[in-house]
Amino acid sequence: MNLLEKSLFSTLKSIATQNIVSHYHNLQQHRNIVKVRLKWVKNRGLDHIIDVQTDLKAACLLKDAIVRLPVGYLTAKSLADSQKLLGLTVPTLRFIRRYPTLFEEFPHPKYQSLPCFKLTHIAKILHDQELKVFEDNQSDLVERLSKVLMMTTNRMVALQSLHPLKWDLGLPDDFDKRFPDHFRIVKGTNGLACLKLVQWPEKYAVSELQKMNDDSSPLAGYREFKRGKAALEFPMSFPRGYGAQKKVRAWMDEFQKLPYISPYEDSRGIDPNSDLMEKRVVGVLHEFLNLTLYKKTKRNYLRSLRKELYLPDRFTRIFTRYPGIFYLSLKCKTTTVALREGYRRGRLVNPHPLTRHRDKFHHVMRTGLIYRSKGVDILPQLDNVLDEEENELTDEEEIELTDEYDGTSDAETGSDED
Repeated sequence: MNLLEKSLFSTLKSIATQNIVSHYHNLQQHRNIVKVRLKWVKNRGLDHIIDVQTDLKAACLLKDAIVRLPVGYLTAKSLADSQKLLGLTVPTLRFIRRYPTLFEEFPHPKYQSLPCFKLTHIAKILHDQELKVFEDNQSDLVERLSKVLMMTTNRMVALQSLHPLKWDLGLPDDFDKRFPDHFRIVKGTNGLACLKLVQWPEKYAVSELQKMNDDSSPLAGYREFKRGKAALEFPMSFPRGYGAQKKVRAWMDEFQKLPYISPYEDSRGIDPNSDLMEKRVVGVLHEFLNLTLYKKTKRNYLRSLRKELYLPDRFTRIFTRYPGIFYLSLKCKTTTVALREGYRRGRLVNPHPLTRHRDKFHHVMRTGLIYRSKGVDILPQLDNVLDEEENELTDEEEIELTDEYDGTSDAETGSDED
């Protein structure tokens, strides 16, 4: 295909897409896709990952808290009310004592009966390496944070909503002050301090779904266009039993045919009760979860951004309504939303450098849990150990990680649990 044909194809495709969106806007008051009521199905593999990462996140947050303190240690008294904040199912004091390779216990300098905890030598090394990962990936940090702000209606988000997302988005402690050329702190209309995008970076206004469908072969794209496939389709992986149901397939086929609205486009003119708006909401949530390092986050974190992302009041029903795209986990006494396409055979697809570093941190945690002895300098061996672990996943383990059983629970599609 020569340059002229490529240009013609691009123009025709753009016109066709605009016509489809315009036509749907005219019909959206009268057309409704028949939806199927689905039961929630448990995924043991994703539940296990969420369970493991809950402990990993708690350990990293404790490490960061110790680093921030001038004295360089936490007392047992200061840990008393932190269990819920850290998302733990056991008391924080019991949790921190599980990992002596990261946290060294010693008596308080003044009150000998008061236990204190400081970082071990290996934990300090891991922290220094984490800082280097942040330095080496600054452009990625800017893009990730810019995209979050670009999806909002006013290009800004309250800092109190962003801080809980630091772990999920892979942001350093000083993310709000690190990039003054890109972001600045302003006072919102509600009086809260907000992080605002300084300038709209057009190069970032491409969603992950658009990137996945950006076929490098113009001929392949032309064939899809001739077959009438103008809308972008979300990757779907149904729980066992759903994929063969004709009603579910018919519903999803109709849903996929709807025009795709980029999360970086202004959608305030769309009827909030239309099918088109529902697909737009799916697109926003799909893009946001793709921006997280582990392709998942807590449902309450998304609720805190509902107005900024222009989401409907009961948008969380989307997660159970589209089980081929999202998975709703009830592990660890909280509700976590995960993107199914982000994991394959129980492993994160295309892991970020920071998640690779956190794998090392987790290996040190497990070593401490097994031996319960003083931290030892095992860091030089970690890279080799991690590579060996990745290659040693047996077929039996893969089946265990991806198995989904057909039982149902009380959490149905129409529910909206807290």
